[in-house]
Amino acid sequence: MPGFGVPAPLIVLGGLLLASMMAGAAALFSWSHNAVVYITLAQGLIYAPAAFWAWRGREDRSYDVRHALLFVLGLALVLRALIVFAPPHSSDIYRYVWDGRVQADGINPYLYIPDDPALAHLRDAGIQEKINRKEYAPTIYPPMAQIVFWAATRLGETVITMKLAMLAFEALAIFAILKLLEARALPRHLVLIYAWHPLAIWEVAGSGHVDIIAVAFMLVAILAAQRGRAWAVGAALAAGVLAKFVPLVVAPALWRRWDVRMPLATLLAGAALYVPFLSAGEQIFGFLGGYADEGGLRTGEGFLLAALLREAGLGAAALPLFLVLALSTLAALAWRTVFRANPERPDIKSAFILATVFTVIISPHHAWYFLWLIPFLCFVFSPAVLYLTLAATALYRVGWPPSLTGAAMLYGPFLILLALENHKLFSQKEAPYESASA
Repeated sequence: MPGFGVPAPLIVLGGLLLASMMAGAAALFSWSHNAVVYITLAQGLIYAPAAFWAWRGREDRSYDVRHALLFVLGLALVLRALIVFAPPHSSDIYRYVWDGRVQADGINPYLYIPDDPALAHLRDAGIQEKINRKEYAPTIYPPMAQIVFWAATRLGETVITMKLAMLAFEALAIFAILKLLEARALPRHLVLIYAWHPLAIWEVAGSGHVDIIAVAFMLVAILAAQRGRAWAVGAALAAGVLAKFVPLVVAPALWRRWDVRMPLATLLAGAALYVPFLSAGEQIFGFLGGYADEGGLRTGEGFLLAALLREAGLGAAALPLFLVLALSTLAALAWRTVFRANPERPDIKSAFILATVFTVIISPHHAWYFLWLIPFLCFVFSPAVLYLTLAATALYRVGWPPSLTGAAMLYGPFLILLALENHKLFSQKEAPYESASA
């Protein structure tokens, strides 16, 4: 067996990914952010064959599974170590450190913008001067995220400390993936699909995005549901939702219908997380409304599908029609999920579908909003979603709103691949991308 039981293709692809990450790290350290984007996109051409190898070879026992897993996790650690000490690609993390510093001073982070004179004694060039929207926007981040910001900055009010905190949550996410793979009789080396994904590496180790907190708690909630622990499901789900609101979408896939424990735990844990910040009163949601306005979410300009409907000649009717279609689609999927045949266990496939449909509907403006889709690929492999998560980095260059060409490059191949997947799905008795045991 080559490579101490590690398959030769995996070693070659891992070596190429390592070389490309070294080039990307050099670009990041030199603030060559455009080069980082192109390197990240190019890494998809290396990563995709590795992901396909991991999935297609899940029944292959011709190599040492334990050694392959150690190789996958070891390389994942090295890839992250290369960029964790580099300056972040995104400026969001400076707000995280600032919010932690503000809380440590006994101040509610929802009450003041960073440039407010009341916070003048906390300012410095290293953090406060680099915060985006510091002149007009209070924080947007929910309570669970704020608690993490406070805890991380008690260890050090630096970007590196905050990145390390996010990597700790990523370690929790990977642990939950491994446990779920084991529980579903899937080989643990499938964790490669998350651990080697360029978007995950760059957005967590590189920029330290808060999304990984939500991802980690969502996966813990799924694991708790797998083990039948309804109270833990609700508490973990609440923590994920109040790190970044999107995990609420997968709640129907975790709920055992008519069991009140999970929704009750979610409500109680959510309320408890808000308690330390209630002094903000009506400002408790911070800049959420302003962010929606900036992103064109109130007018519909920020939703690609609504924009396309308007361009098709529907005018003012485009947004209402989009909302009706979007909400009815999500409601139908949620209904089907809640009334699934086996409500005793979490439905990861339905959670994946809900997450993907929701993400496409909201058409995120930033690459890291696609991060939460990647863990599902370890259990329900979809080339369409794989492409979408790999191409998402192009949003750094395409911007928003994208041109018709930019939107077509991101969502066109996704829709084509999705059509091909569904053709296979309906032409076979068993879904081609899901393990029978899952």
